[in-house]
Amino acid sequence: MERSIFAAIIGGFLGFITLGGLAFMGAVPGAEPTAQPAALPAPTPGPGLGPEGNWRLLDPVTYENISVFPVVASYGQDTSAFLTLEEGLATGEVVVRERGYEETGMVRGRDGRPVYLPQPTVGAAVNQLVLVNRSKRPLLLLAGELVSGGRQDRIIGKDRIVAPGAPPLPLDVFCVEHGRWTGVAQFSAANTIVHPSVREQAAVNQNQNNVWDAVRSGTTAKAVPSAPPPALSYSRIQGAIADNGRTEAYEKIYQSNAVGVSIDDFVAELQRRFAYATSGLKGERVVGVVIAYGGEVAWSDIFASGDLFDHYWHKLLRSYAVEALARPTIRAVASRENASEFLRHLNGREVQETEPGVYRWREINEGRLAQIELEALQPKPMTLHRLMLHRTS
Repeated sequence: MERSIFAAIIGGFLGFITLGGLAFMGAVPGAEPTAQPAALPAPTPGPGLGPEGNWRLLDPVTYENISVFPVVASYGQDTSAFLTLEEGLATGEVVVRERGYEETGMVRGRDGRPVYLPQPTVGAAVNQLVLVNRSKRPLLLLAGELVSGGRQDRIIGKDRIVAPGAPPLPLDVFCVEHGRWTGVAQFSAANTIVHPSVREQAAVNQNQNNVWDAVRSGTTAKAVPSAPPPALSYSRIQGAIADNGRTEAYEKIYQSNAVGVSIDDFVAELQRRFAYATSGLKGERVVGVVIAYGGEVAWSDIFASGDLFDHYWHKLLRSYAVEALARPTIRAVASRENASEFLRHLNGREVQETEPGVYRWREINEGRLAQIELEALQPKPMTLHRLMLHRTS
């Protein structure tokens, strides 16, 4: 009995010494650790993390031939520092003019000193305007935003940021009003983003003739011969153009009374369903959408914050609706698995453009998919807008 108790005491003592020795060995530099290291701080969530990070894809909102997958996040960046084109033009803090019609005047540079606009030296050009950001905030521009006026209505050609007080900027644009070359020098906000087929030709293909073709044809997506006809057919669009005196003005073509199809009713019903589907969110906000037509995933727009998404949502919704009406009326619903593909980061050929201290723009192409990201570098780095699309041409 005494011997058993003594053996147990000695065994426990030797076990304690052994564990201590192992612990000491684990503390020796270069030794293999025996315990899991302390968890590192989690990265700040944001739009760049993708579905495995901060984004969550909801079930689709469906109507006729369109499926809208809300993309939600529990975290959003502070995007209040950025001015949108619509806001800037409405307040006069942003001025857009035809090239060659700049008024001699003064704007403030980044350092607060006056910068004088030069006298006109060149004439107006179809694919270039002049923009001045007079505000104290960086200006966000999205490809496909429409400005009306000037000699022709134009759309912004590429996502970018214009620094506050920057010198007059030569702005690359595309015309969406073939047939007119008269009018005033200045432009105003149209509160319109052109539909995906037209945006693709501007933002990705960057071809003026392709933009005009997309405006007059409705969609650049190829339909199979057996597909049911679209509600917004080619003949209806041509009729709207004829009624407008052969001037192919995007805004005048794609109005409900012009094309004989109630785009407004389509938008209203889709918005009603979308609002209902997203009304019960707790601790999350909608930051983007993935769009499918006839069961095929085609497009996504995702923003750095719910506030930024809310600002663009109505214009984007109408653009998605126009595209839906111009495509065959195939009432099929895309799968969440296929929609989630539009949240991943593409691996392919990458092109970058950077304005130091202002923004970085990148385009990645992988097969028929194209991904475009606009990253702000000030006041802190963040991906303001991310577009992914399935090329139609």
